Amino acid sequence: MNNQEKLALIEETLEMDEGTLTPETVLADLDEYTSMAKLSLIVMFDDEFDKKVTGAEVKAFETVADIMALMEK
Repeated sequence: MNNQEKLALIEETLEMDEGTLTPETVLADLDEYTSMAKLSLIVMFDDEFDKKVTGAEVKAFETVADIMALMEK
C-alpha cells in the first residue's frame, strides 16, 4: 500500500473528503478527529491490517504520519 492509498484509507475512516489530509496534518487541529473517529481507526487497523491497536496507541497519535507509520509495522 503506497502513501496515497494510506491517506485515502485514513480519510475514508475519518469520513473526510479525499485529498484533505497530508502526512503533516496535526490530528488535534481536525474537527473530525473525535472519540468516535479514534474508535473507527481501531476498527480500521483490525479490519484492514489485522492489527490490534489500543486506545492508548491511538491517543498517542499526533499527526497523520503517526497513523501511517503504524500501518507499515
